[in-house]
Amino acid sequence: MSTELEQVHSRKVFEPKHPHELSRKERSDALLYLMSVKEKHKGQIKGRGCADGRKQWLYMQKEEICSPTVAVESLLISATMAAYERRGTATVDIPGAFMQADMVGNVHVKLEGRLAELLTKLDPKIYNEYLYSNNGKPNMYVKLKKALYGTLQAIMLF
Repeated sequence: MSTELEQVHSRKVFEPKHPHELSRKERSDALLYLMSVKEKHKGQIKGRGCADGRKQWLYMQKEEICSPTVAVESLLISATMAAYERRGTATVDIPGAFMQADMVGNVHVKLEGRLAELLTKLDPKIYNEYLYSNNGKPNMYVKLKKALYGTLQAIMLF
């Protein structure tokens, strides 16, 4: 989890905000930052962070969020043709792919609990003053400067 947050920090994805800097609507529209932990095939444990973008469905038009993702059938047909013609194929992994694109618009994310604490530990000089307590649980709001997986804009921006 720390490694994933370090990548978000080093790529300057987040701009921390005080809760009073955001309107009531911006605070209620803020997406939660989620972290899942997964064991890779070689036993390595990896954390994957993303925004819970479900709230964005309420206020974004369908035309703004259509994904340019290839249809599975198209991929399989192309792969079959390539195999039949004995063409070479390759795959590419771009680390932090979505984080390469600048975010458009004002999208805020809320980090809760341990995630807010871990981000603060990465660079206390930057984040400590933005950490606040809500019912005894640490929280932090951030504005997205870069696209983040889970936001509806991420795929379009990438």
